[in-house]
Amino acid sequence: MSTPVPEAGPCAAWEGLLNGYLDGELDAAHVMDVERHLAGCPACAGALQRMTLVRRVVSQDDVRWRAPPALRDSVVAALARERSAAVAQPLARPSGIAALVGRLRAMLPALRQWSIIPSLAVVAAALLLVVLPPRGGSSLEEELVAGHVRSLLAEHLTDVASSNQHTVKPWFGGKIDFSPPVVDLAARGFPLAGGRLDYIGGRVVAALVYRRNGHVINVFVWPAGSDAHVDRAFMARAREGYTLLNWTEAGLTYWAISDLNTVELKEFQEDFLEALPK
Repeated sequence: MSTPVPEAGPCAAWEGLLNGYLDGELDAAHVMDVERHLAGCPACAGALQRMTLVRRVVSQDDVRWRAPPALRDSVVAALARERSAAVAQPLARPSGIAALVGRLRAMLPALRQWSIIPSLAVVAAALLLVVLPPRGGSSLEEELVAGHVRSLLAEHLTDVASSNQHTVKPWFGGKIDFSPPVVDLAARGFPLAGGRLDYIGGRVVAALVYRRNGHVINVFVWPAGSDAHVDRAFMARAREGYTLLNWTEAGLTYWAISDLNTVELKEFQEDFLEALPK
């Protein structure tokens, strides 16, 4: 039997964060804040569940709604008014909303045959896509932090859960075009938890998962590019409360990320390198 979903709306202070959480736009700190709040607020948990359901429904290919006649009439009327204004001021250069309406005017023939509209919300989203500039791409470190945080969410940590390196390593076979080394560091205090596939920097990468006293260490691995230059060189960085270590070894790029302190994460890196097959 499923848990009843409260019909009450979300807390006003959290509504915006819930949307950002659902869209994957929050940083790690805010993700943790939202999850802590959801754990103790049935109203917001129910609201998030309903938002997820709506998104799932409207994203289906065969879901369509007929536009209300009043909506189409108002759009056509607005375009007609804009066209009249443009005729009256032929030298005026359209800008802002006027430019947007001008684009819509060019779409008028199609709009007149428009018999299906996903929903008013989707129309609004489409308008925003026209108005807003494209967002800048995420940096590699931002993607690594996001990948680490995603893995900490329920059931995202491993695709193959095993402390046996001879189970985890073969699991990657045929799924990616390289073979990541998997080592057993349980004796060093870093037990293997498993592995999974992730998506970083525009490609599928291997993610090895280790633990340290309740902390999770993600090691993202992919083939090094032509700019890989110094084996066993590493660089520690801190971002959004997480420590990142980067190094290259035997043609592979490694990024280890955890909320462990820098000293312990470097200790992990040294043990990892020492355990690699020679």
